[in-house]
Amino acid sequence: MAKCTIRYWASAKEAAGTAEDTVDAGTLEAALEAARRLHPDDRFLRVLGASSLLVDEKPVGRREHGGIVVEDGTVIEVLPPFAGG
Repeated sequence: MAKCTIRYWASAKEAAGTAEDTVDAGTLEAALEAARRLHPDDRFLRVLGASSLLVDEKPVGRREHGGIVVEDGTVIEVLPPFAGG
């Protein structure tokens, strides 16, 4: 298990009630599951499900979350859809 940081932006930060969490995980999938346990309310889960993810500044895209290994110091960023014009 590695200690990694999950940073929340915009509505994800608001739904989580915090700017970041530190979790123990071996994969991105495990890290996100830890975040779901920390913030089990429906609003957070909806925002998380609609968000784009970066792992150490690299977009995750459609890659399988269970296949993305995280290490000590990995930073996961949760970027909800942004409105703008």
